[in-house]
Order: sequence, then structure tokens, then C-alpha cells
Amino acid sequence: MRLPSWKNVKRTLKVLLVLLVIAVLHYSLPQHDIVRITDTYEKRIDPGENRIFWAAPDIGNDPNVQNRDVFFIQAVRPNGKVIVYRNEDTGWGWPPYFKFDTSDLQAEASDLKSTAGNPKWVSITHYGWRNRFLSIYPNAISIKPVSGPDVRIIPWASIFILAALAFVLFMIRRMWLQFRERMVDPAIDNVSEVIDRVDSQADEAAERARGLWARFRAWLDTWRGKPRP
Repeated sequence: MRLPSWKNVKRTLKVLLVLLVIAVLHYSLPQHDIVRITDTYEKRIDPGENRIFWAAPDIGNDPNVQNRDVFFIQAVRPNGKVIVYRNEDTGWGWPPYFKFDTSDLQAEASDLKSTAGNPKWVSITHYGWRNRFLSIYPNAISIKPVSGPDVRIIPWASIFILAALAFVLFMIRRMWLQFRERMVDPAIDNVSEVIDRVDSQADEAAERARGLWARFRAWLDTWRGKPRP
């Protein structure tokens, strides 16, 4: 069985790291949905295998309680597809939205409920994913009424965060390249010179040893050629 080369292993690890970073950013960055709110409700949930996708208990509640009541917001997209949001505090945790107004947001959502005959369109800012199989819901951050279903929301916050992240990565790369040029590369060159010097000395020592051995054998040959008394 042929093992994968180290170059392929490094390439695979880099791809996995990039995919992980993209997934974290896609989950954490704010997104905007134009929807019509149809209902709001409260439900007791018992986080299990999907615990990582639920926020911590609301600020002021016992963090050791396993199950708790969570607010939900039901909505319909302009194309008729339904979407359900959870409404939880993020507190001081991740992602750092510092959301503490869960109850107020639920009241706003209840006040903006509408029917298909007389719709009220809103923009819900949220983070997270919706997965029916794992019972994962995006977390609503804010609600803003809009003029209609065709309104386009420019994600300025996401653009700013991605630009800032790109700038930070660019600066880190420049700092690393400068550090490598000033510190790492000279150290590697010094090590290479030492290794070359040691190899050269070893070759000279081996050459001297071969010369001594050749002279010793020549001396032995002179004794072999002498007649016995």
C-alpha cells in the first residue's frame, strides 16, 4: 500500500483549514432575510447532540439547567418557503453580538405578524443555519420593517468584517515574511554553512585516512617483498 506524500497531506490539511474557516464565517456573520412573520411562540427545548448550535441560557438564568424555554419566530419568504428562527440571547459568548434583548425582540416580532392578504414585510438579521434533520435554527438578532419583498439589503457589516479580516491576515503575512527574511532565512543559511563545513572536514578526514591506509599498505608491501633470513 502506497502512503500519500507529505506534500499531498499538507495540501489536504490546508484545504480542510480553509473550508473550516469559511464554515465558521458563514455561520457567524450576519445575514439578512426579507420575510413576512406569521407567528411567534415559546417552546421548551432539551439540547442534545446539537447543543453546540444553541446559545447559552439567557443572562440571569441558571446556566446549569439542561432544558429551558426558547422563543421562536415563524416566517414566510417572498417565494412562499417557510423559515423558523430561534430568538436567544448571545450574551458575552460567541458569536459576539452581545444580544440581551430577547424578550423585546419577541414583542417586536409579535407586533409585526401579518397575513398573506395584508402582508408586512420585514428584514430579519440573523446568524446561523437552518437544518431540519439536526433541528438547527438561525438566531434572530434584529427585525426591521421594509417597504416590500423586493428590497435589497447590502450586508455592510459582513463586508466590513471580511475586509478587516483580510487586512489582518495581510499584515500577519507581511510580518511573517519580514521575520523569515531577517531571522529564519539567515539562521537556515548559517546552519547550511555549518553542515557544509562539517561535510568538507569529514571529506578531508576521510581523504587523510585513505592516504594513511594507502601508505600503511605500501609499507606492508615492502616487508612482503623482502626475502626471509
